[in-house]
Amino acid sequence: MALPIGAVAPDFEAETTEGKIKFHDWIGNSWAMLFSHPKDFTPVCTTELGLLAKLKPEFDKRGVKLIGLSVDPVDRHAKWSEDIKETQGAAPNYPMIGDTDYNVSKLYEMLPASTSGDPLTRTPADNQTVRNAIVIGPDKKIKLTIVYPMTTGRNFQEILRAIDSLQLTAKHRVATPADWKQGEDVIIAGSVSDEEAKTIYPAGWKAPKPYIRIVPQPK
Repeated sequence: MALPIGAVAPDFEAETTEGKIKFHDWIGNSWAMLFSHPKDFTPVCTTELGLLAKLKPEFDKRGVKLIGLSVDPVDRHAKWSEDIKETQGAAPNYPMIGDTDYNVSKLYEMLPASTSGDPLTRTPADNQTVRNAIVIGPDKKIKLTIVYPMTTGRNFQEILRAIDSLQLTAKHRVATPADWKQGEDVIIAGSVSDEEAKTIYPAGWKAPKPYIRIVPQPK
């Protein structure tokens, strides 16, 4: 089980490929995405880390810091990075946590509290629950968690779309409909009364039903 949306993302100290960090300090006033994988030198994750390196400018544009996690040690991350660059055309350009004591994986409930032993003796199947993408806001609270099986590569375009919605709805009292994309119409949040909505949206709204109030995306 993953931690629930709205929970404070657990703070931790850890070694990464870019030095030791304290997680909340590292996030600062930014958004962040912590994404985990079960084992270094695995095929699906190799494609993911390469693609994410290419997409990093899109996350940067949204003010989202990226950080990866595996229970393998940092020196193996560095070696794997060479393979990722060779096969995917881009090496990780974000820190990767070496969670060799399973501390972070346990804090985020990706591995059982009873997990112990040498991480190098564990197989990908042993760590198959470590396939999470967790988006965290500047308030250090979890905004989104997506958990994937080992055999299904992550859709980072969907994650970017979801981040666009999270950031918009954090700023404005709206919700986004199914398949919404940046620039499309949105829905006035249910917490906004009709009277209040009239002051926010003096031009009015479309309402196919009283509880569905559609307006252009706020600027």
